[in-house]
Amino acid sequence: MSEHSPGTNRLRSAPPLIFESGSPGRSGFFWPEEETRITDRIPGVLLREDIPGFPELGELEVLRHFTRLSHLNFAIESQFYPLGSCTMKYNPKINEVVARLPGFSMLHPLAPAELIQGALELLHHLELMLAEISGMDHITLQPAAGAQGELTGLMVIRAYLERQGNPRRKIVVPDTAHGTNPASSTLCGYSVIQVSSNSRGIIEAAKVDEVMSEDVAALMITNPNTLGLFEKNIQAIADVVHKKGGLVYLDGANLNALMGLAKPGDMGVDVLHINLHKTFSTPHGGGGPGAGPVGVKAFLQDYLPIPRIVRKDGHFDLEEDLPNSVGRVRSFFGNFGILARAYTYIISLGSDGLEETSRMALLNANYLRKKLEGTFHLPYTEPCMHECVFTDRLQQKYGVTTLDIAKRLLDYGFHPPTIYFPLVVAGALMIEPTETENRETLDAFVEAMISIAREAKENPTLVKGAPYSTPVGRLDETRAARKPVLRWEPIIKADRAQRLASAKD
Repeated sequence: MSEHSPGTNRLRSAPPLIFESGSPGRSGFFWPEEETRITDRIPGVLLREDIPGFPELGELEVLRHFTRLSHLNFAIESQFYPLGSCTMKYNPKINEVVARLPGFSMLHPLAPAELIQGALELLHHLELMLAEISGMDHITLQPAAGAQGELTGLMVIRAYLERQGNPRRKIVVPDTAHGTNPASSTLCGYSVIQVSSNSRGIIEAAKVDEVMSEDVAALMITNPNTLGLFEKNIQAIADVVHKKGGLVYLDGANLNALMGLAKPGDMGVDVLHINLHKTFSTPHGGGGPGAGPVGVKAFLQDYLPIPRIVRKDGHFDLEEDLPNSVGRVRSFFGNFGILARAYTYIISLGSDGLEETSRMALLNANYLRKKLEGTFHLPYTEPCMHECVFTDRLQQKYGVTTLDIAKRLLDYGFHPPTIYFPLVVAGALMIEPTETENRETLDAFVEAMISIAREAKENPTLVKGAPYSTPVGRLDETRAARKPVLRWEPIIKADRAQRLASAKD
């Protein structure tokens, strides 16, 4: 790897554990000398004489330790994050400012409605905006994540069908749908029928018709699908499902490709969820927080979770007396901070800005697709939407795999794309640049990928040993999962030094 490779990280060594630092008696604060004054402030039952092995450090040592640790992390503020399906785009800081306004951040969750009118008005208008963007009639903001949104949507479908006299037993899920769809179906008491995509990576209405029966409650379809392709037959597919009395559920996790351009509600969709922490720009990863609002057509509104926000005579309230509702799916009213960020994002951009956002996401993804086509195998050659999928087929003849390519990207300073997903593509490299990256960043990423492809041909051992610039090198991932080593050991440093020397040779 060239010293001037774009995005290259300098060699980093792991900082010592905080338990290995410090000196006895060192502290960042000072207790009063009189013992009695300590016990005056803290009950004696909460005090102990000593904590074996507890580090003793000054304030500056603690600050530097955690700052160094933070520099070992990838972050959207410092690196390109091309994780396909995740939409890891930049979160404008104005969103953070609004979410941290005292009137929002200091609200008590048990405050009565008359004292939180501003917050309820924000939620009410967010529901209206999401309904307009998605083409749905009603929105609930309660689900705390996309997967919970899926489950909530299926609960609504089940409650509706039960009221019709038959909840049915099956859900149809394409092989290009998101992986949580089958799990959500199972949790809701349904068995799953899988439908295969065609050679162009999309679903045909005839295939759905073959498995559709009056025992199928719904079709769960992701559009654009996990191959980054638009399901062009969506309306014909919806007609097939509706003829047999089933409903159409759209996984809206990829709405970043559609907002301002097309509305799922105009495609025959009855229910969908929206990942606010993806499309509407909230920092995510590491387990949350998130938000997965669910939108429904008018005939399903009575089944949405409680409480519902209602407006009467200019006053907002929370309505809970809805007998057909599926009940509560989240404590209080969802992740309010995420909802405030999404509201800020939408009103900041406006309708024209949202449309431009989607157009730029599509342009960036297709730019990468064309730049890397031929260097990496492209299983589906049609123009993509917001993400594109390559494979390691051209590199496998040199013994280099998708995992090797992903690890080597770390040495170039880039977070790897999503790998080995979707499952319908062997050795998948799923890349989503989002709209927030500029051409210079995309070109640097392309140059890194092309360099890795060249290395795979000329020096495959180098690629297979990566990464070299990270504190810990290539791990045995099975052992790391089953027997994690939680302390930094000198033997790992020695192993890394040896691998670096081998790579230089």
